[in-house]
Amino acid sequence: MVNLIASHIVKPAKPEVMYLSECDQCKPLTYATIVHFYKPENPELLKDATRVLKDSLSEALAAFYPLAGRLFQKDGGRVELRCNSMGALLLEAQSELKIEDFGDFCPSPQISALIPPIDYNNTPLHEVPLLLGQITRFACGGVSLGLAVSHVIVDGQSGCHFAAEWAKIARGEKSDDQPYLDRTILQQYEEYPSSIAPKLQYSDFYPLPVLIGQSSSLEERKKATTCAMFPLSKEQIEQLKNNVNNHHDLVHKTSNHPPFSRFVAVSAHIWKCLSKARMHSPDQETVLYVTVDFRSRLKPPLPGRYFGNAVLPVPARAIAGDLQSRPPSYASSKIKEAIDKVTDEYVRSYLACMKNMPEVSSSRHFHTVGCAQGLFFGNPNLLITSWVGLDVYKVNFGGGEATSMTPGSLGYDGRLFLIPGPNGDGSLIIPLRLQVEHINAFKKYFYEDI
Repeated sequence: MVNLIASHIVKPAKPEVMYLSECDQCKPLTYATIVHFYKPENPELLKDATRVLKDSLSEALAAFYPLAGRLFQKDGGRVELRCNSMGALLLEAQSELKIEDFGDFCPSPQISALIPPIDYNNTPLHEVPLLLGQITRFACGGVSLGLAVSHVIVDGQSGCHFAAEWAKIARGEKSDDQPYLDRTILQQYEEYPSSIAPKLQYSDFYPLPVLIGQSSSLEERKKATTCAMFPLSKEQIEQLKNNVNNHHDLVHKTSNHPPFSRFVAVSAHIWKCLSKARMHSPDQETVLYVTVDFRSRLKPPLPGRYFGNAVLPVPARAIAGDLQSRPPSYASSKIKEAIDKVTDEYVRSYLACMKNMPEVSSSRHFHTVGCAQGLFFGNPNLLITSWVGLDVYKVNFGGGEATSMTPGSLGYDGRLFLIPGPNGDGSLIIPLRLQVEHINAFKKYFYEDI
């Protein structure tokens, strides 16, 4: 006869501490948020959604185990990733709304309610899960899955890779596209020989220009902002591309140059219209930051399934008077030149620059509205991230692909995304946060000037 006296869960005394690259360390401590909406023809497909998502998430985290860990503060604003298997948070919620009540799915308090809340001010960093999800059931029979994931742990490509594998497991399929988890591979790119100085300095990336007549961005941070969606049809995008490419050929009297991409053409149009809407002085310096993935730009390139951050914000600089008076090919050229600069040497210089910073907090920005900390990419600047190359709708957990998706929030003035339209027809959806006083003028110029 054996009498059970006690039961104990025993965890490792010293959990694995995973190396974080300099590219990870300079990312915001806030979370990237995204909401997928599902409305299958047969609602029965979703009746066991919570159980299916919970069980499959547990299995997915076995492969993507850094997402089950926690971040801890270190000196110099840096953080440490402890893979201590503390797990992810998954909530289940019910709403009286229907999916169609969300209209164009513009980020809003209604959308934010579909994502687990995070109290950045009062919760210690090490107590916040690195991955949080919320399943919300609607009156129409549809559901949403809202996700929040730490910016320090993943970029867009890594986040989509994880979501795709999680969904594959939920469908009963084998997860066979494993992540490359060894972030120490980036150390070889962060080390510059002591005899060679990095070609780029911190001033090549930051600080950001402020409005003429102001000594800091403090006043602009305080101004009221709002979000809006700006859809572009395939025909409108082609018109913008034709405008910039035809004018470039006319000026240079050649058509031998590679044509500007739709990303460059659309971004240039946004930059010019935004400068007009903000009523910039002709002498005002303005910077458009483009998020560039450098996995394939390094020599040797990173493994394709490298799991971590491998993106950096690249500045394209111009004077407002030139942006507004010169043809659209001018802004397009500035953006393309900035992107083309992202070579192996450029990335190495960036990483070495970050590594040499005793305090990294000053190079972070925060995705929270009205935050007075960190970098500010708002007026007279902007920051664009493209999700065009990511399979953002093909996250199928067994009830079909997402019918709609949206960022859960946009944290500050001048923040925007380029998102492919849900029908795969070549259209784009552009969610943008802008100061209230500028939003109507921007909408006017954005569509009139195509």
